[in-house]
Amino acid sequence: MMAQLRGVGIGLGVAHGPVARMAEPLPAPDEAPSALPVDEEKSRVREAVAAVARELEERGEQAGGAAQEVLEAQAMMAEDPTLEDEVDQRLDEGKTGERAVFEAFASFRAQLEAVGGYLGERAADLDDVAQRVIARLQGVAAPGVPDPGHPFVLVAKDLAPADTALLNLEQVLALVTSEGGPTSHTAILAREKGIVAVVGVAAAADLPDGDTVIADAAAGVVVTEPTADELTRAANRASARAAAADAPITDGALKDGTAVPLLANLGTPAGAAEAVALGAEGVGLFRTEFLFLSSSSAPTIEQQRESYAQLLTAFAGKKVVVRALDAGADKPLPFLNDAHEENPALGLRGLRALRASEDILREQLTALAEADAQTRAAGNGADLWVMAPMVATVEESEYFVALAHEYDIRTAGVMVEVPSSALMADQIFASAEFASIGTNDLTQYTLAADRLLGSVAGYQDPWHPAVLRLIREVGAAGARTGRPVGICGEAAADPMLAVVLVGLGATSLSMAPTALADVRATLLQYSLDDAKAIAEAALAATDAASAREAARAASAS
Repeated sequence: MMAQLRGVGIGLGVAHGPVARMAEPLPAPDEAPSALPVDEEKSRVREAVAAVARELEERGEQAGGAAQEVLEAQAMMAEDPTLEDEVDQRLDEGKTGERAVFEAFASFRAQLEAVGGYLGERAADLDDVAQRVIARLQGVAAPGVPDPGHPFVLVAKDLAPADTALLNLEQVLALVTSEGGPTSHTAILAREKGIVAVVGVAAAADLPDGDTVIADAAAGVVVTEPTADELTRAANRASARAAAADAPITDGALKDGTAVPLLANLGTPAGAAEAVALGAEGVGLFRTEFLFLSSSSAPTIEQQRESYAQLLTAFAGKKVVVRALDAGADKPLPFLNDAHEENPALGLRGLRALRASEDILREQLTALAEADAQTRAAGNGADLWVMAPMVATVEESEYFVALAHEYDIRTAGVMVEVPSSALMADQIFASAEFASIGTNDLTQYTLAADRLLGSVAGYQDPWHPAVLRLIREVGAAGARTGRPVGICGEAAADPMLAVVLVGLGATSLSMAPTALADVRATLLQYSLDDAKAIAEAALAATDAASAREAARAASAS
């Protein structure tokens, strides 16, 4: 009998097909002692760990983007010296390589979970690495994405980074997970790859292999036992969406002609060509961390200038918003902030870390200014804006803007990611020339729920009225002071939420390039008055789910 299983849809896509479930994890290895000499067991384990680490790196290189960063982090985790010591200790006790890896990884995971924050979230990745190492030691295939030999809807508890990195998009019709939220790893990668996805579907665990389902991201549901008519409607919607994506690209705007520039979030200059092809009108968030995270020391001014110049050239004549290095919390750097913190999300991160090592900030501003001057002199410059991450006070805004102007950065602004800066937006705009709202962190700090911690993923929803009210504060302050207010968090990639954000005062939206087409098409359905009315309906709700439903109801009226 037909039923609808509710979750959180990612984008507006719809797809249908037979279910194929992720394989169950390998069972715990036997506890019997090893029949091999200790040195031989150690050699086996080291070879297996190295092979898995290289495989993860290779998958990352093929996948690129956010997936590459995650997979490279997993590879480093696999070869962590502390973890190797844990394994060796158990091998010295006479355990098999498989059992030693199983126990050591479990112990290490418990240690990371106790630390919490970014490391606590990354602890879950250890399970995937351990499974891959054990499978290699046993000479069997690692559990992962199934291959039924035909297109399928992939159903899983959640997806490991290594699994999502190289999904065959010709075979995987849609993703359905029983865990995770709108800012989960799976959701972010689904947006990046343009995959139809519905996450957080608790009842998905009961979907049998082979059953045909409809994954409707626009409605946030999975339809079981659909009728022939429902399957036809889903197919027609998918075709219409594909046709809309192939239509001539126009600038972002509402139905009444109100311009809403649609920009791209990028992590490296390499993504520029695809973003331009998909209709990005510029860059709303360029994350500079890629230059720093893969190095044990800060990159030189020359290295930075070269990358920035590539980006500015790719978007010649368009707006490019660059975020100063956002290190700390989930992105610790040994040369910037390697001191242990009990709660790094509330510690020395973002602008705080840069002020503590101001030479790194000054070098970055120097490189940006030089790249700007160089590309302008060559006739292919862009409109460079630079913003500080994690600004919490008016004084921090004044500090950063003054310093940026010292280096001839013409347009300097701030990220609004904590409630204090949202509530003080009027005063912050006295110095900041623009603001960009990072909805991922703003949601995290508003609802006191670590955005990287699976156990509180249900709180990490930017539709929550408390978050929307803070965004309204910034939008209203921007309107009063004549300052632009952009959105660069994952919220901007949700088409209906994009309408709400514009209704709350956002003047531009930045997102993963693959989300541009859906957001562009949705905005064209509503006027500015419509957007304001839909936003008011969402604001009146009491929780994220009811805000989402209220917005849908208001949009249909």
